[in-house]
Amino acid sequence: MSTNKIALVTGGSRGLGRDMSLSLARKGTDVLLTYHSNKDEAAAAVAEIQGLGRRAAALQLDVANSNSFDGFFAQVRTTLHDAFQAEQFHFLINNAGVALYAPFADTTEAQFDEMVAIHLKGPFFLTQKALPLLADGGRIVNVSSGLARFALPGSSAYATMKGAIEVLTRYQAKELGARGIAANVVAPGAIATDFGGGRVRDDAHLNQFVASQTALGRVGQPEDIGGVVAFLCSEEGQWLNAQRLEASGGMFV
Repeated sequence: MSTNKIALVTGGSRGLGRDMSLSLARKGTDVLLTYHSNKDEAAAAVAEIQGLGRRAAALQLDVANSNSFDGFFAQVRTTLHDAFQAEQFHFLINNAGVALYAPFADTTEAQFDEMVAIHLKGPFFLTQKALPLLADGGRIVNVSSGLARFALPGSSAYATMKGAIEVLTRYQAKELGARGIAANVVAPGAIATDFGGGRVRDDAHLNQFVASQTALGRVGQPEDIGGVVAFLCSEEGQWLNAQRLEASGGMFV
């Protein structure tokens, strides 16, 4: 059986999740990543991780469909055995998500329900279903947002879910501590990726505004986040528990 640590990264084929996966691999961790629809993109991420000398595999997952989680973890169990020669994994990174930009007054019930399914119900029950395969002494890293601390118009539903995830993380830390499992939150600030249609990356006015409100004077890049997740999964990060680490360069301080 493999003695290497293994991370399960949801949404690990692109954006922040891809950088998290690569950062973990550079630290010596094998990676099982999920993708929603782009199989080729996932295969490219797997190849890049393997190029770093680590084992990797990809599985399709829709985090909004909690009814699929039993079947998904049956696939995880098989993939752990076949691709990693392992029976458990060690790190669960709940990263997968989508953006929503809608004024509070105009947010529809359907939009709200989608945010619940993807950003709250999904991670809640995915983590619950993962517990039999998550090794004692493992780590859970939930991804929140700077928007759970500061408010920018148009993100009320999205940020509400992220606030809930931060509370959930503290309960996970408390209730799973007996197994030696630590749970923490990483809260990125505004990052220049294709998230939300690439607004922060491609809208020069928004990019400049964010930079002007950030102590380090620029918007974030994906590589600013992955290393934080890798640190939380390292021996050096083992005594961090029930904490929120905002990686925003100092937005709105």
